[in-house]
Amino acid sequence: MKMNGNEIRVGNIIKHQDTLWVAVKANAVKPGKGGAFNQVELKNILDGRKLNERFRASETVERVRLDQKPHSYLYPEGEMRVFMNSENYEQISISDEFIGDACVYLADGMEVQLEFYEDRPIGVELPEQVTLEITETEPVVKGQTAANSFKPAILENGVRTSVPPFVAEGTRIVVTTADGAYVKRAD
Repeated sequence: MKMNGNEIRVGNIIKHQDTLWVAVKANAVKPGKGGAFNQVELKNILDGRKLNERFRASETVERVRLDQKPHSYLYPEGEMRVFMNSENYEQISISDEFIGDACVYLADGMEVQLEFYEDRPIGVELPEQVTLEITETEPVVKGQTAANSFKPAILENGVRTSVPPFVAEGTRIVVTTADGAYVKRAD
């Protein structure tokens, strides 16, 4: 699907220079002299390179639609992670390097969305939030109830996060998979 260069928004995936890029930042610029343009920071989906490009309204780019297929995470296998297609039960292995920091949030049976372009996996979309147990944190200090005070904690997957003072070891909490931030205590 073709689109004008000034229509590129954050999160759009485009084909540029014969490869796939995701728009990380997009800023419409209207200089005092000359025509308006869209200053876009792109990140290569396949190798992680970054690129800053100017796109004018007269330029067209190809917007790419990815196929999303539901998969279940099965198990780690060396430097790979094995997923099973929830519809046809086919298994696919994806490298830890490709998945990146999100590997620490994968749990047995977790439902994820794998993104494909021309039957090639190019992304793993985890749930926005996961529930994990706190394995280590400082004890509660009486009187430390000031608003917005947090203490460090280590979760069962080894991720460090900050939690409110009333949260103790062994408590199950909900964290975001994007940055590991505390959301709430699990029910």
